[in-house]
Amino acid sequence: MAMNRFGALRTIATAVRTATRPGSPGVGERLMSLPRLFAATFRGEYAGTSRGRLLMVLGAVAYVVSPIDLVPELALSVFGLADDAVVVSWIAASVVNETESFLAWERRGAAARETVSGNVVR
Repeated sequence: MAMNRFGALRTIATAVRTATRPGSPGVGERLMSLPRLFAATFRGEYAGTSRGRLLMVLGAVAYVVSPIDLVPELALSVFGLADDAVVVSWIAASVVNETESFLAWERRGAAARETVSGNVVR
């Protein structure tokens, strides 16, 4: 069980390090991009992730905030929190990875639109 907690902490640390490196989008920008990521994915415009993966992230968030838990914290103390820690670390890593790719895709699209409009005007 200690290995799961260590792995969860390492995953969270890696996600935070990726999200906070210089030049990388901030946490606020990443969170604000989530509705656009969901919309673009479900409209079929963005193919960098799948609907299923996004639904799994939503399900994981629901699991963590739900009062009903597979491993009850009250009965099993620290062991009950370990499953939540693993799920939260997966959510954090997924959000960082998905938003990293999505925001890069948006930037490439904006740059392409500027290039096209720049060529048309000239």
